[in-house]
Amino acid sequence: MSNALARAPENKPVSEAPSISAVAPSASRQLADFAANLRFADIPAAVIRKTEDLYLDWLGSALAGKGSRPVESLTRFSMMMGAADGPSEILINRKHSSPLVAAMSNAAASHVAEQDDVHNGSVFHPATVVFSPALAVAQALGSSGREFLVASVVGYEVGIRIGEYLGRSHYKIFHTTGTAGTIAAAVAVGSLLKLTPEQMLNAIGSAGTQATGLWEFLRDAADSKQLHTAHAAGAGLTAAYLAKDGFTGARQILEGKQGMAAGMSTDADLRKLTDRLGTRWALPETSFKFHASCRHTHPAADALQQVLRRDKLKLADISSVVALVHQGAIDVLGPVTDPQTVHQSKFSMGTVLGLIANYDSASLTEFDNSYVDPAVVAFRNKVSMQLDAEVDAAYPARWIGKVKVRTADGKTYEGRVDEPKGDPGNTLSRPEIEKKAIVLASYRDGASPAEMQKVIAQAWNLEHVERIGDILG
Repeated sequence: MSNALARAPENKPVSEAPSISAVAPSASRQLADFAANLRFADIPAAVIRKTEDLYLDWLGSALAGKGSRPVESLTRFSMMMGAADGPSEILINRKHSSPLVAAMSNAAASHVAEQDDVHNGSVFHPATVVFSPALAVAQALGSSGREFLVASVVGYEVGIRIGEYLGRSHYKIFHTTGTAGTIAAAVAVGSLLKLTPEQMLNAIGSAGTQATGLWEFLRDAADSKQLHTAHAAGAGLTAAYLAKDGFTGARQILEGKQGMAAGMSTDADLRKLTDRLGTRWALPETSFKFHASCRHTHPAADALQQVLRRDKLKLADISSVVALVHQGAIDVLGPVTDPQTVHQSKFSMGTVLGLIANYDSASLTEFDNSYVDPAVVAFRNKVSMQLDAEVDAAYPARWIGKVKVRTADGKTYEGRVDEPKGDPGNTLSRPEIEKKAIVLASYRDGASPAEMQKVIAQAWNLEHVERIGDILG
């Protein structure tokens, strides 16, 4: 697989293939300089406010991970291997350990409910691999709220650009949140550790050489997705701390001849790696997830919901539904034909649309209670995906939702959504974010509504917090 991805252009020997690093050898250095030098005063107020929104949204997802078997397993392992006590908070059990242990547990926990944020253009879930290590380290260092916010912005800005740089070919095989996320974690922690630009470059190099995460797990309903985020957070944190101690890393891990793009992409675009760095703020482009499922299902779910509400169709009358999708949706969702677990069902287009059709909702509760409901399964079997040229051309910058619903009497009803609920142009308000966080925290008793009100107040006041402490302690 890796040989195929790394091959030179057709009919051109590998030895003659043009080196990406020859185009702009300073790209990794530019990212390192940005990450090491960004200060709170450099960041527009609107970006700070959106960072607070994303942080609260992440906290809700992390607390929703309580009780998840793979999350609890990873937490038990990391606690067994780490300190029995420490400065950093493990959110699902409110215990404390080292920053490494807390970062890994919280990263696993915040990516299992499938409601953590996503950046469309990079197809990357930043929150789980940025906030998890940043919070753990900020608690250990006693960092201020402003320092935590800066570190978070650094993680988003760098991670998003790496995801965009690696491109669609990368995402077809690799889980970008596990790969680009490892470096995003490293630079976020590096910001809190006050790494110099040279140290930050070393941290990027050490993080990149550990970056991994493959989509094959979806075929087996395996637990790997939580391992991807736990590993990314832990490996990135490790890279930053090692760099602080003088440990060196590859200086062009992203664009070098044997770097990440060379081995993990066939369409890497170096221009995207430093695109308007420091003037274009990518963080506000991040979307919230409204449904508790893979983001690739959301556009079609919203479009189907539109048809059902507008045309008042009876479920018994629907003979088939075609979701018109981009290739990325087919690559990720296509292998899931008969979901065997709740988590795998979140990657089944038919299951998600079946929940929407039967319950007008695809929330955590609907998945838990109804993913094997005969009515949902029956609807699932009526659903197919079809590549659509318009949708595919717009992706990943825009995630258009289109469906065709056919009824038994031969009629066809079409639905279209240009911006799914949660996208920047159709975003969640602060009251909606608060409600979502409370529902997620209450899902498995991660935190009570009263406790979440205090957490919400803390989130909206982050800029003025003098020292980051326990969230729930």
